[in-house]
Amino acid sequence: MNEVSVSAPGKFVILGEHAVVYGKPAIALAINKRFHLSMRRDNEFKINNEATDIRANPHMRYISSKNDMLPVSVHIDSKIPTGSGLGSSAALSVTFSAAMRTLCGMSLDEEEIAKEAFEAEFFSQGRGSPMDTSISAHGYGIALNAPAAEEDLLWKITKNEHAWNISKMDVPPMTFVIGNTGIRAATGPLVEKVRKYKDSNRFAADMVDEIGRITLEGMEALRKNDVVGLGELMTKDHKLLSILGVSSNELNKLVGASLPYSYGAKLTGSGGGGSMVALTDQPDKVCDAIHSRGGTPFVVRTGVEGVRVSVKSE
Repeated sequence: MNEVSVSAPGKFVILGEHAVVYGKPAIALAINKRFHLSMRRDNEFKINNEATDIRANPHMRYISSKNDMLPVSVHIDSKIPTGSGLGSSAALSVTFSAAMRTLCGMSLDEEEIAKEAFEAEFFSQGRGSPMDTSISAHGYGIALNAPAAEEDLLWKITKNEHAWNISKMDVPPMTFVIGNTGIRAATGPLVEKVRKYKDSNRFAADMVDEIGRITLEGMEALRKNDVVGLGELMTKDHKLLSILGVSSNELNKLVGASLPYSYGAKLTGSGGGGSMVALTDQPDKVCDAIHSRGGTPFVVRTGVEGVRVSVKSE
């Protein structure tokens, strides 16, 4: 075996962010923006041909420690914008795990890759849910903490006192436009902001419950390919998230500009900056509207596969 090449998709959260922290359901969809990583054995650890201290890369350091700390040379080519809330960090962990496991002759089971990548994310950030690594490993669509038939359950992940059920979702072909504000906002402070609001205000607690109900309705709309109903739920979800204080002027501008040409639009991820997403059959008009308000738009499609591995032999 000479070189391993791996790719994994980015993602966006279509419904349920922030409420998922309190055990409510959330839905994530994989997108056709992928993280590409190639790996080969070497005498020292390298990233893109430059010798690098692996201690400066906690995701890779954690996964390497579970796989005999092989010195490897890694080449990275990501099409997922960093700091945009679209899962670039999780895709790095998933691809690195899959590549290292291949070099070590270990299992390439999606569940094991998703779990190892989640542990790497937790090691690096000290918190998190397994949503991003699960969708990057599995692809297509997943739901967290949602009622699911036994045959749809993918895996269960536990960490400390928390547990998450990950189930698969069939996602019909849909067109979305993502608008990136270009603003990076740390997730932790936004999660803490919602927690304080929820704990001190019954109205905020009710909104978190309502986001959970909207997400369950969204699962049904997805199954029926009901773009009108799904779009309405997305817009309603954005309004609730805005009231909870996790949107921003920049996100609201992009959402507002998209709505005349969309079934619905909302922020995606933790908020504060990052990205929004619009469900539309007029992607060119939505892209123009987002661009006119200072955002960076790109069209994505759903129904894409998860982690994929190819091996080049000598």
